[in-house]
Amino acid sequence: MKRIIIGAVIVLYMAVFSFSIWSYQHPVLTSSDQSNLLPTRVKQIRSATSTDDLKSWIEQAKQRQETVSIAGMQHSQGGQTYLPDTTVLDMTKYDQILDYTPGTKRITVQSGITWAEIQDRIQPDGLAIQVMQSQNIFTVGGALSVNVHGRDIRYGSLLDTVDSFRLLQADGSVVNVSRTQHADLFRLVPGGYGLFGIILDVTLKLTNDEWYAEQTVALNYQDYPAYFRQHVLGDDDVRMHIGRISVAPDGFFKDMYVTNYRKTERTTPIEEEPLKQETIIALPKALLGISRYSDFGKNQLWSFQKSYFLKQSRTFESRNNVMRSDSAFMEYTSPGRTELLQEYFVPVDSFVSYIDQLRSILTAEELNVLNITIRYVEQDETAALSYAKQDMFALVWLINTETDPVSINETKRIVQKLIDATLAHQGSYYLPYYPFATRKQFHDAYPNAATFKEAKQQQDPDGLFMNQFYLDYFK
Repeated sequence: MKRIIIGAVIVLYMAVFSFSIWSYQHPVLTSSDQSNLLPTRVKQIRSATSTDDLKSWIEQAKQRQETVSIAGMQHSQGGQTYLPDTTVLDMTKYDQILDYTPGTKRITVQSGITWAEIQDRIQPDGLAIQVMQSQNIFTVGGALSVNVHGRDIRYGSLLDTVDSFRLLQADGSVVNVSRTQHADLFRLVPGGYGLFGIILDVTLKLTNDEWYAEQTVALNYQDYPAYFRQHVLGDDDVRMHIGRISVAPDGFFKDMYVTNYRKTERTTPIEEEPLKQETIIALPKALLGISRYSDFGKNQLWSFQKSYFLKQSRTFESRNNVMRSDSAFMEYTSPGRTELLQEYFVPVDSFVSYIDQLRSILTAEELNVLNITIRYVEQDETAALSYAKQDMFALVWLINTETDPVSINETKRIVQKLIDATLAHQGSYYLPYYPFATRKQFHDAYPNAATFKEAKQQQDPDGLFMNQFYLDYFK
């Protein structure tokens, strides 16, 4: 009997030992976005450094009838960059500058490079980027895949500033895409969320770095559209613009302030202005932290922000530094909670009635909104999945929520009401964020979706490039 027990213990030990070795050799890989709400087990993660590797991996995936997803910094929150049991291509090390000609204001970069790396290269030559996100931490390929917009009111979306890009397609071929070459792909890939291939490199138009004088004005939301048309769009010296509307109980969805960046003839050599780094983090981080959990905190944060920016009026800042917004103070980790982004676009003339409806909804519902910023986006008829069917205000929301299923479903219910209100005002919503919208809401917001799906099936009939976004709204 004793021998049987010893034998059983040895067999069990060997089984556990063998399993531990197998587990070490076959780790469970997961991919997720910044919200960590959709952690997904993936087959493998491959870090790209060369075009030849990418071509080889695509060929292998085709032969094995596998799917491929493409990832940059993974700040999209809708699962667009991964899928269960897929191969994720991490593009963040595919980040070289291939060509740069200051005289023609052009730069060609691999898609994994960040905006910060481009700024480091071009700033000494007195040049700047035309359109990018408010922060410079994102990759160019990721930014083009979601067709971002920014603070500059004299350009439209990122696509407006693109000369051309090279695309590795599902059949293994590499094509040059521009307004005259493969023009169909020029409409489909920007805002196409990696479904048409791998963006290898992008040639971007640059612009001059400029000195701006900040001008911050407090106003009531009802006055904003008229103010914007007269004092922002109507003033050629205003190059960049951002607004904020209060989500604090005092002045809830009524109180606003806006910041204009006006071109100035300051003579100090702009190439000598160093690129700013984040230094003041503790105070805004603390105030944002308090605002997550109390109305008192929201009032204090709003008062601080408004007072701070009003005091910044008449200070000088370079274009490059305006396009380096602080982000470290927003970093957030908390057990059982996360923060989500949403973005809604509404026609300029519908802004006042839209805000009135939002206030009505949020007065009756409990949604922990921490911040809303407002930008302007020109009408875009180029991108197939365009979010700006006319000149729009874009409202970017930061929402704090618990992560348990009941709380997420409640957040989803309220967000769907907000999307309905947006659609009722002939607006749309931005796709890279958590997929709360119903299929009907998606198709109402993006009437070209059927054409987009048909093109996807033609370009990639086997569905090699795939992500959760496609499954949610097209399958």
